Amino acid sequence: MNLPNDPAMLLSVVNTKLRDFYKNLDELCDDMDVDKEEIINKLKSICYEYDENSNKFI
Repeated sequence: MNLPNDPAMLLSVVNTKLRDFYKNLDELCDDMDVDKEEIINKLKSICYEYDENSNKFI
């Protein structure tokens, strides 16, 4: 599955996947073969950062 290019859609998909399927962002990226830094930077552009304690972008 390709992740959405739109940051708002990406936020929704990534947070849902983190909640339902993955223990952390590294696991999601490894499993989906996606670039962690690309996700972080794209979501940072809309003022969201990954929070390890809650395992989601906030």
